Amino acid sequence: MSFAVFADGTANLPGELLEGITLLPIDYTMDDQPYTYDGDIGHFDIHSYYEKLRNGVSVKTTLLNTGLFISVFEPLLEEGTDIIYIAMSSGISGTYNAAVNAAEQLLEEYRDRIVHIVDSHGCGFGNGMLAVKAAQLSRQEILAAEAAKILDDMVPHCCQYFTVDDLNFLKRTGRVSKATAAIGTTLNIKPILYGDHTGHIVSCANCHGRKKAISRLAEKYHDKRVEEPGQTVYISHGDCLEDAERLRKLILEETPDANVVVCPHEPFSGAHVGPGMLGLFFLGKER
Repeated sequence: MSFAVFADGTANLPGELLEGITLLPIDYTMDDQPYTYDGDIGHFDIHSYYEKLRNGVSVKTTLLNTGLFISVFEPLLEEGTDIIYIAMSSGISGTYNAAVNAAEQLLEEYRDRIVHIVDSHGCGFGNGMLAVKAAQLSRQEILAAEAAKILDDMVPHCCQYFTVDDLNFLKRTGRVSKATAAIGTTLNIKPILYGDHTGHIVSCANCHGRKKAISRLAEKYHDKRVEEPGQTVYISHGDCLEDAERLRKLILEETPDANVVVCPHEPFSGAHVGPGMLGLFFLGKER
């Protein structure tokens, strides 16, 4: 390994994809009770979590802070190891800025080392797939400076589209207005959202009904995908495995040789998109 790769619990990675990646845990409170998520989605009782959200339990998420990054990164820098951290989008979280502040402070002392913070402009597999690529580059003995450029250049091609089942979760976090949520719920409108080039979540389409929304996600893959044999496509879901499998089938009809990874959506951003979230992540021509 030529450099250390860090991500956190928002990366949505199951254990089989964590080789060479150190995950930082994330904290949240549920009905004022504190919880820590270690980052391995395979260890998490996802059904229980989303069922509580369905029943109206409130969740508050906590950002990773500068002090945490310094405490984790500094021992490696002392050993002479460079670091790349794949951060959740700066457009929806302050964690990226906290990591940048830590890097700036550390590099004042460790001037010969590299601490590079990648703004993934994404969340869930949107930053997870970059972490997987970073670990691959490290195993290939690519130097940190070169790997950092490769990863930054990948960001505009990390496509991430998703739909939600209940607009009220987006309303609570200010992603849609109260009026839009009320009208959308009444008319059974399911939005297609994506992470734009600034890392903000915006709507790009509205569909009448869930099945049409799932089909529209597959259409986005058709429009944006690149011709790459055996490419990896990621699907995450907020406790709606049947819908995820339906989307998986549509992706494989388009590209039968694709490696499609399906797993539950992590709890951090899951609290903001809610049960029934269905997301599609892949490397494409553009966002």
